[in-house]
Amino acid sequence: MSILFKRMSLAVFLLAAACPVVASAQEQKTLPQSRQEMQLSFSPLVKRTAGAVVNVYAERMIQRPGLQTGDPFLDQFFGQRMPNRSEKQSSLGSGVILSDDGLVVTNNHVIEGADDIKIALADGREFPCDLVLKDESVDLAVLRIKAKEHFPVLSVANSDAVEVGDLVLAIGNPFGVGQTVTSGIVSALARNQITSGDFGFFIQTDASINPGNSGGALMNMNGELIGINTAIFSRGGGSNGIGFAIPGNLVKVFLAAAADGKKSFERPYVGATFDAVTSDVAEAIGLKAARGALVTRVVEGGPADKAGLKPGEVVTAVDGISVEHPDALGYRLTTAGLGNQARMTVQTTDGQREVTLRLNAAPESTPRDERLLEGRNPFAGLRIANLSPKLATELQMPTDKLGVVVTDVSKGSPAARLGFEPKDILVSLNGDAVNSTKAMEKMLSDDPGFWRVEIERNGQRIRQFFR
Repeated sequence: MSILFKRMSLAVFLLAAACPVVASAQEQKTLPQSRQEMQLSFSPLVKRTAGAVVNVYAERMIQRPGLQTGDPFLDQFFGQRMPNRSEKQSSLGSGVILSDDGLVVTNNHVIEGADDIKIALADGREFPCDLVLKDESVDLAVLRIKAKEHFPVLSVANSDAVEVGDLVLAIGNPFGVGQTVTSGIVSALARNQITSGDFGFFIQTDASINPGNSGGALMNMNGELIGINTAIFSRGGGSNGIGFAIPGNLVKVFLAAAADGKKSFERPYVGATFDAVTSDVAEAIGLKAARGALVTRVVEGGPADKAGLKPGEVVTAVDGISVEHPDALGYRLTTAGLGNQARMTVQTTDGQREVTLRLNAAPESTPRDERLLEGRNPFAGLRIANLSPKLATELQMPTDKLGVVVTDVSKGSPAARLGFEPKDILVSLNGDAVNSTKAMEKMLSDDPGFWRVEIERNGQRIRQFFR
């Protein structure tokens, strides 16, 4: 038997670990003890769960430009006879049924901009569905299957119980070839800076994930969902054994918001900004490692201010769970849930203390009063609104900003041609501070013929002159 174990391949070893030893986070995990344990299969688990993983088909109409030859004369001649044409574009992803009445969770990027969405079950049946809730920043969406029947579901595990080295299965529809199951382990936890969104807390796995797997299930050996497969790290578009999944605890909170009929996914308003902890900061404040979220600014009167947080302090844990970086802090507060309280462990130069933060949605302290600017001026085509913590959260901007913000720029408008962008903050016009959308509109009615504007873009001040 000792010779057999020495020659056992790593793949067979991992497969053998699928024996029913991972029943809970507290139960001790063991190695295979016999030839029978080494011959165990994932197939009973797959048969029990695969019906809850679906294919998601999204179709959208896009505009294609007319014939272009590269010759200005011919382009002008044929362009009058070859107008832009509409074309149907399809995308494919996966989803997971999480309620027996047909609520399906998938990635937002799978259905973004779709005019028509369909769900295909593992048994081949197709159903239309409605979009219930979506959020670009966390890259999640909830769909409802338009059919009155009971569907197979996956239960959602406590993803905080997941450990590096745990066996997992990934189920999805890679490259549109059909439902596919792959196996692997949890490679890492709390990964951030993976996608362009402001959400950064992923489970990393080496289970093979490819395009089309997005929105599919990452499961533990109990057949429970621990994550929604979302992204891969690849230069060629194929699986390199580095895939990422949104943790199940965030999926739970998002699904609950959809089930409650919420029109948007709101996260707790903290009223503070945070930065990563450097080794110098860690040494100065008495931390053993550069981990946590450094408080850089606290909004007066906000939740963090009321809780007693101070700039220069470091949040190291939430409700006793370690905080690795600022993204992890945002994740912990979001999954704690609105209306609750979070107990934060804070490291200061004087030692460690705990504060209690109330978790409420961002307030719209100033009515947004959204307006579309018009007239013969450089700002025509700008849609502007009064900034508040709530609007800043919706626009994925720092919540400590005030003033008037650009929410949209009409295509082909004077403002678009002059380079204005959404999220630009209008600071001043001809030397006068822009305090509200109403004040901005009144300033434009004066029409001095010469415009000196100061805007803030990505934290930088820009001054521009227009006639």
